[in-house]
Amino acid sequence: MIFFIAKFIHLIYMKKTVVTIGEILWDVFPEGKKPGGSSMNVALHLHKQGLITQFISAIADDKNGKDLIEFLAENNFSTYLIQVNELPTSTVEVTLDEQQQATYEIVEPVAWDAIELSDSLISTVQAANAFVYCSLTCRNEKSKNTILSLLKYAKLKVFDINLREPFYTIETLKLLLNEADILKVNEHELVYLKSALNLSGNTDEQLLKQLSNLFQIKIICLTVGEKGAYVLQQDKLYHHKGYQVKVADTVGAGDSFLATFISSYLNGYPMDTILDRACKVGAFVASQVGANPVYGDEVFN
Repeated sequence: MIFFIAKFIHLIYMKKTVVTIGEILWDVFPEGKKPGGSSMNVALHLHKQGLITQFISAIADDKNGKDLIEFLAENNFSTYLIQVNELPTSTVEVTLDEQQQATYEIVEPVAWDAIELSDSLISTVQAANAFVYCSLTCRNEKSKNTILSLLKYAKLKVFDINLREPFYTIETLKLLLNEADILKVNEHELVYLKSALNLSGNTDEQLLKQLSNLFQIKIICLTVGEKGAYVLQQDKLYHHKGYQVKVADTVGAGDSFLATFISSYLNGYPMDTILDRACKVGAFVASQVGANPVYGDEVFN
């Protein structure tokens, strides 16, 4: 019995811990609302994949906020670091085109625009194996300054660039890129960075290498929709052609890809396997309605 207890405790301590910070909200579709926000989606997928995950955000003391807390509780997810303030709980109007690609109308200001720095946030980030942040949460000075402060304490800094017009500037992006150990970017965001940073590369590989050298980023992951994804690590480029599925909607597909990439990386998988696992989960989520469908280990088979 003592042996099994010791083994259980060992497994608990072996689990990797991740902290994400950012948006918690309702995605409002024509047929109704679903819980969302890229940062919350990443946190939930990390949690589903067995990592100890904490999520920093903010809501209001309103029905939307209470419903989001109830949703997280139903998913056995900790709400310890979700603050309550006077701004309304976030909502986003989602529109899908003929290819089921999503566009978003993000209300401003909302509760996650005013995340307060605290000792508990600092100690949680210090203790974690990785800290995940994005540019959208930095549209307001309050949350931006909280993120910049927390980055000083993070062991591994993962930047999901997550550009949403008009909520970014190249000056803020440079600050956030300078902190990143791992960067996740999509093909449209890479085009913007090429222009804004005056990069001279003509291929994705050249652009990723220039970004890596310019900001000293160890790993850059580029997603290219149905064409799969690329990863640049130590000047070596990896590619996965992706998995073809019938797309229900693209909401949360990139978030699930990133969460799987992080969990697989922290658990020591080789890069080819990391990329395969991330593409599998991203494709599965794209084949389902909404950002957080239920799944288990079978998704990796």
